[in-house]
Amino acid sequence: MKLISRLAFCIATALAAAPVLADKGPDAVPVPPSGVIGISNNAMLTPDFWVKQLAQPDKVLLEPADIAAQNTRLLHTDPSMHDLKALPASLAGDQVTAWIKDISQYPSKPLFDVDGKPVAASLKQDVTDQLALDRVPAQQATRYGLVVQRAALRSFPTDQRVFTSSDDHDIDRFQETAEFPGTPVVIAHESRDGQWLFVVSPRYAAWTRRENVAEGSSAEVFGYAGKQPQRIVTGDNVATVFTPEQPAVSQLQLDMGVALPVLSDQAPDQPVNGQSPYASHVVELPIQTAQGKLAFSPALVQRVADTSDSYLPLTEANIIRQGFKFLGERYGWGHAYDGRDCSGFVSDVYRSMGVQMPRNTSKQAISPALTHQAFTDKDSHEARIKAALALNVGDLVYIPGHVMMMIGKLNGQPYVIHDTGGISYLDGSGTTHRVKLNEVSVTPLMPLLWDSKRTYVDRMTSIVRIRP
Repeated sequence: MKLISRLAFCIATALAAAPVLADKGPDAVPVPPSGVIGISNNAMLTPDFWVKQLAQPDKVLLEPADIAAQNTRLLHTDPSMHDLKALPASLAGDQVTAWIKDISQYPSKPLFDVDGKPVAASLKQDVTDQLALDRVPAQQATRYGLVVQRAALRSFPTDQRVFTSSDDHDIDRFQETAEFPGTPVVIAHESRDGQWLFVVSPRYAAWTRRENVAEGSSAEVFGYAGKQPQRIVTGDNVATVFTPEQPAVSQLQLDMGVALPVLSDQAPDQPVNGQSPYASHVVELPIQTAQGKLAFSPALVQRVADTSDSYLPLTEANIIRQGFKFLGERYGWGHAYDGRDCSGFVSDVYRSMGVQMPRNTSKQAISPALTHQAFTDKDSHEARIKAALALNVGDLVYIPGHVMMMIGKLNGQPYVIHDTGGISYLDGSGTTHRVKLNEVSVTPLMPLLWDSKRTYVDRMTSIVRIRP
């Protein structure tokens, strides 16, 4: 059975929670009509409310050189990452088979389809056969590609969505994550029907549809990522300008943190894809030819769109402002629904400031490249409370399968922003309230409990700090 830790289990854990306001009594935090404890006015749902409380909101926490060094450590020391440039010119069949078997593990629980009906018993055999493990050669030349559009990465080479309960429509057990335009990958295998590719990206290895990847040389693939100058997507997502002349780059979704080479030598008086570029940035995007090969095309990103000519400085103010750009976005398990889940949320926020992170909560919480404070069963309730009350803005709080980002304190109590299915807490009368959120939300930390006896703080596994 594929472990839940393979993807951040951000919804079910939250809905199982129940609560206390750490050692201060349940009625120390108000419960408004929304049911979201501690959110007493709409101003609290704006970034300025939290930024104004900071003593040094614009102080740079890590310089770009320090961030680059941390990213290098991450790539070289974190076993969940893949240094594509370091892969040999030839891939061994055993390595490819191990990658596939690691991710393509069929769930042991009964599965249901999108209509809540049990899936056919033949599905396991069908999707397993599509892996075509018998076709993995003993040795093959290493092939490279670039992702050309927002691409779902799947456990198996199928679009079929499956769930472990008949009333669940969110957590597709075959959905792993997504990759974005311009992401380099190694193409390691293809499905039996030839419609899917097994790809290895810097942060993941899984199946994606063939049309999502254009194959090119290593020089083309790695050269694209190194091109300067760049535009960095700093909005929750930005779309390229519509163009009927080049549909491959028309209204292409670009998520927060995506870096795009700028074609600075483009003549300003010449149209790009049928449109004047004077009110837009001209960027270069990878496209796929009819033969599946890599080519490049200019595209337009409006100057008014939320982008930057460099990664944003890593400051507390930027951490808050970037996080709040997702407030209210629908929860998307494995980056589904054109959104993201809890670990995807925090990694996209930090990526807009140049900080790279592992994909999943279980890997983020223990990464040797990140500064973290680990907790075990030996840590007392009092020690955990002390650590929670000492959180800084931007600190990431991990419980099993979930991550929250600290944004500030009110009356000494830490508040977090997180992509969550819901929360539970006890009101002043001792009644348990469960609130379904299913979105990026702001909540206090201390009232949230893992179960009827333990708070989220009692279940903390790690605090990660992206600062010195």
